[in-house]
Amino acid sequence: MLPVLALVGRPNVGKSTLFNRITRSRDALVADIPGLTRDRHYGRARWHGRALLVVDTGGFEPVVDTGIVAEMARQTRQAIAEADAVVLLVDARSGLAPQDQQIAAYLRKTGKTVLLAVNKAEGLGPAALAEFHELGLGQPMPVSAAHGQGVGALLDAACAQWPDEAQPESGGGAGEPGEEPEQAPEQAPGQGPAAEATRAAAPSHAIRLAVIGRPNVGKSTLINALVGEQRVIAFDQPGTTRDAIEVPFEREGVAYILIDTAGLRRRGKVFETIEKFSVIKTLQAIESSNVVVLLLDASEGVSEQDAHIAGFAVEAGRALVVAANKWDRVDDYQRQRFAASVAERLPFLGFARRHEISALSRHGLRALLQSVVEAHRAAFAKLPTPRLTRALQEAVAFQQPPRAGTVRPKLRYAHQGGQNPPVIVIHGNSLDKVPASYTRYLESRFARTFKLAGTPLRIEYRTSRNPYRGSED
Repeated sequence: MLPVLALVGRPNVGKSTLFNRITRSRDALVADIPGLTRDRHYGRARWHGRALLVVDTGGFEPVVDTGIVAEMARQTRQAIAEADAVVLLVDARSGLAPQDQQIAAYLRKTGKTVLLAVNKAEGLGPAALAEFHELGLGQPMPVSAAHGQGVGALLDAACAQWPDEAQPESGGGAGEPGEEPEQAPEQAPGQGPAAEATRAAAPSHAIRLAVIGRPNVGKSTLINALVGEQRVIAFDQPGTTRDAIEVPFEREGVAYILIDTAGLRRRGKVFETIEKFSVIKTLQAIESSNVVVLLLDASEGVSEQDAHIAGFAVEAGRALVVAANKWDRVDDYQRQRFAASVAERLPFLGFARRHEISALSRHGLRALLQSVVEAHRAAFAKLPTPRLTRALQEAVAFQQPPRAGTVRPKLRYAHQGGQNPPVIVIHGNSLDKVPASYTRYLESRFARTFKLAGTPLRIEYRTSRNPYRGSED
């Protein structure tokens, strides 16, 4: 089991900056905006050959019991409960705050090992640390998360709390304390403290599943329903999720890495800088995924923005499953209108399977995951060249490509050119004259022949060169 180090503190003291420094990554969003981080964010790090799990948390306000801040506090409490050691981060520039005292009082009651780190201490003398002795958490340690100063000493103090047999890693140490520690960043799951440690390294064969959609359609609720716990904040407020949170879990022997993403709004509605960063993280999550679940709100129908979001996934070539959420809240008339809006605005998703689900009541989730597995299998299918060529010849025999003037394209043989999405390369003559309609016909034939449900299919043409063209008699 990997030792777990949780970073806690009031908003805007630099927890995410320190997380990125320790994990040597840019996984956590960083901006000079209080309350930017909301969910627990896990990452792996290595310090002097010792592996550890680092948890970034949102701004902790332990006395608030309502609203989104209370949900953030609940996430932080869970991180503290799972941690082997806790770093309380305070701000040397703004000094000791009443919130720091409230957090320190809470941490003392937990009985956890607590390290007091005073951030933004670069250029300040020991006098700047004096007031933090009042927290009663031992010697304050000056650090600079932005520049790396003192981070090495902080990690040395954290590692000293754990026995040597706590999962050391062979090979590779850390640099000097002022340098960024080396690591192999991977996200951790959200299924209790034991699972957090044992699954820190997600299986390489795990299906990376991104859940995308407009704000407030139930993406975080779906993630929580699948993993069986409140792993990410699900709140009835658009824009609750800001970062892309990865959650490994396993169901019926299949390993997944769920990726909860921020809701995507129309470009003209995106004004805040942080929301622009959230959009970028969502698009990166789509690119890094194997399968995408497009979550729609059945009570609102399909909007133009839903079509744009689906277009992002199709352009990236990702396997896709459509899920109509909140199906238990709509009557027969609304269901008919929803089906009509899907046919009208998502005709390009004919390859994707559609499911009616309720994330809140967990209805339809098993069938949804089965379609995800099938879409993943189709996206990574291996298509033998003899079978591809035979399927191509049968398609041409059934319907030849149309003539382009006096020339009719000749399709000779095919082979696979890539996966995720499957790419079929067709060789022949005058293939630059194959119309788009015939390409769609071939895509449909190949998809039926090889049962490639749930994934887009791409066809590339390679025209053979005429060795006699341009030669003299």
